[in-house]
Amino acid sequence: MHSPTPEERRGAGRADEDALRDFEVAEVGDVTGRTLLHLPCGTGLGALSWVRRGAAHVVGLDPSEQAVETARALAADLGLTQDRAAFVAACVYDAAEAVPDRAYDIVHTGGGALRRLPDVERWAETAAALVAPGGFLYLAEPHPLADALDDETGSRVVHDYFVRDPWPDAGPDADPDSDPGSDSGGERAHPVGEVVTALVRAGLRIDFLHEHDAALLPRYGVLRRHEDGCYRFPAGRPRVPLTYSVKASRPA
Repeated sequence: MHSPTPEERRGAGRADEDALRDFEVAEVGDVTGRTLLHLPCGTGLGALSWVRRGAAHVVGLDPSEQAVETARALAADLGLTQDRAAFVAACVYDAAEAVPDRAYDIVHTGGGALRRLPDVERWAETAAALVAPGGFLYLAEPHPLADALDDETGSRVVHDYFVRDPWPDAGPDADPDSDPGSDSGGERAHPVGEVVTALVRAGLRIDFLHEHDAALLPRYGVLRRHEDGCYRFPAGRPRVPLTYSVKASRPA
């Protein structure tokens, strides 16, 4: 198995880099002493950010062995052992058999990961089964409405919101370091209603659905970066949701 070089690790980000946005930290709340599963985790920067914020034990799962090796190397750079931060290479849909614990206080999906999974219902069933009683799932993803807009100005609807066919090329929010692996049928947008309904059918209770006027990456040429690291339309432009977040809990 290929071990990431220092240059590859630098390309994935610094081990001490905070990959979380302010709204994610606020919505998830205090993670001190809690267990967290990042599903999927990419190169592990999000999972390691939760460790630095006090999570007792974080597990990251990703279908890309190269991404997982990078995550392990970044964790080692921070001096973290597997009892604090463990990373597993496996298909997302096989997570229940692949991760070391039966359930977690928090299951986190985000950053465009859901767009690489063709079967939302199967993802929801898998993720919900790993939420411990009294715990919750947290999702923060690019808003599918934004995928229907033109890439330059984000002012015209040029794509069908409801089409579920995969895109021929990676979407504008794709993580260049992520290998979708066996989970992928190509990237595609999943309407918000489809995602929320899948979580409810999987037995979780929706605590909130929030829509945000900020994007994690400059998906349109007109977006401007703000101090919080997010990208927004210039002042005076009508706003549309660029990101959405969901918290869905399992009653104790």
